[in-house]
Amino acid sequence: MSVTDDERRWWKESVVYQIYPRSFNDADGDGIGDIPGIVERLDYLDALGVDVVWLCPVYDSPNVDNGYDVSDYRAILDTFGTMADWEELLEGLHDRDMRLVMDLVVNHTSDEHEWFVRSRAGDPEYEDYYIWREGESVAEQEYEEGLYDPADYDLPREARERPPNDWESFFGGPAWTYDDERGEWFLHIFDRKQPDLDWDCDRVRAEVFEMMEWWFEKGIDGFRMDVINLISKPAGLPDGADDDAIVRGADQFVNGPRVHEYVREMHERAVPDDAMTVGEMVELSVDEAKEFLGPDGDGMSMVFNFDHMRLDFGPEGGRWSRGDWSLRELKETITRWQTGLDGEGWNSLYLNNHDEPRMVSRFGDPAYRRTSAKLLATLLYTLQGTPYLYQGEELGMTNYPFSSLAEVRDVDTLKNVAQLERAGRFASDDDLLELVRYRSRDNARTPMQWSADEHAGFTDGEPWIPVNPNHDEINVDAEREDPESVWHYYRDLIDLRHDENVLVYGSYELLLPDHDRLWVYTRTLTDDDGAVDERTLTVLNVASAETRFEPPEAVAGEAEELLVSNYDAESTTVEAETLRPWEARVYRLQ
Repeated sequence: MSVTDDERRWWKESVVYQIYPRSFNDADGDGIGDIPGIVERLDYLDALGVDVVWLCPVYDSPNVDNGYDVSDYRAILDTFGTMADWEELLEGLHDRDMRLVMDLVVNHTSDEHEWFVRSRAGDPEYEDYYIWREGESVAEQEYEEGLYDPADYDLPREARERPPNDWESFFGGPAWTYDDERGEWFLHIFDRKQPDLDWDCDRVRAEVFEMMEWWFEKGIDGFRMDVINLISKPAGLPDGADDDAIVRGADQFVNGPRVHEYVREMHERAVPDDAMTVGEMVELSVDEAKEFLGPDGDGMSMVFNFDHMRLDFGPEGGRWSRGDWSLRELKETITRWQTGLDGEGWNSLYLNNHDEPRMVSRFGDPAYRRTSAKLLATLLYTLQGTPYLYQGEELGMTNYPFSSLAEVRDVDTLKNVAQLERAGRFASDDDLLELVRYRSRDNARTPMQWSADEHAGFTDGEPWIPVNPNHDEINVDAEREDPESVWHYYRDLIDLRHDENVLVYGSYELLLPDHDRLWVYTRTLTDDDGAVDERTLTVLNVASAETRFEPPEAVAGEAEELLVSNYDAESTTVEAETLRPWEARVYRLQ
């Protein structure tokens, strides 16, 4: 692939650092991270070399889902600070040549948002802002025969009504709640405190677009769009028809009939041409992604897909189960997106975020924490796409050793585990906690580990969620003092990506696709005539054991330079040899 000036974009050449503000840094000692705490750490981000900060929601919210239930899109939650604090953050980032991307949560709001309060009350101006429906009557005989239980829907014993359809919530249970005040059911694909907006309502879209323009006028550089491909629901809201859907009904409400119309309208009406937008997409194929991306699609810069994050789902329960994944599967999945979007879109590169467990615990090996963390970073920074670095990833932070559900704060974890307990899934409390330790979103939400001090230097107060006990060993102070640390390796990779066009724009080609331990690929830039201009080779031993590497003839021989390695290695010759556990090398080829 060759690259022209017209194809270059600042967000393609950037590294994005994701901040989950509750857990990043607490400046006022209340145990909860805040915006002044982020301001205190701007020089840290600058030293790391990142280009963009993606800030998870800091809007006013009752925090049922830690900010993804917004009650006022134009106000800052008091716990996080003030609008003046936010403005100081924006100015501090821009002064350091970093950009700010805000989180946009508009599939749903909080039930405490003024729009929902007025819709629930039947205000004619707001009554169709949300998805309200009458329920389905239930015959007395169904109740008597045990086929219907009003308790399943939190209804009184005498109720004889079920929801309008069989859709389920991602957080467990029905996606509908009956509202006494309005006398109808409202849809919530997530928690009952997060009612879904009705995007078919023209006034809803106008309100959302006006709010987005307001934030762009304040100086932000883009939006990460939460579950944006759920905003269109089909007419008639039919029952789910796919028994294998991620939740019941997802085949109906994911990528709904007007989703492209709405996303395109959003970009045309509310998004500046030079802004960055990244859409979180539930259930998305490569071909479907292309329809959202770029000027030939709906205008979006890039999307988050979850294909690689579902390889370890078990057969019995989707996300809240555990299965085995193989390197072949992971290579095939990533390669499908690398080749599928080459020249026709752009990839988002990530292995963890605020909704996923720590990548070292999931895809690496804690017994080889440093080397596996470095290998996974090498992968992310030598693929085509924009890398997303989640706070603490640059330290090699790991999952938390939960010993009790009392340590869990995540509503998704607590509701799904409770539902699985009722279904008899767990043979013991140890089985339950083993799954929580592996899967819970709270693994990513434990406080950032700044030092070996009490509470990892995150707060002078009592942290809102427990600090990982391994902060004595894994922390920013220790990492920055050690030139061989994960942190320094990340900084070197970020610098390398900034320096090498081929690592940004080069086409990807997988080698040794059937190898069950080695991940080997090239990145290639060509000139206007199609001749090779620049080429790199990445060799990864994704295993906790030594592995023999026999290079394909096309890449064997003397390389021009060894660009980076996570072990001491000096040879520039690509030759048959035994790679050490989790060894990673990147060569510039002749």
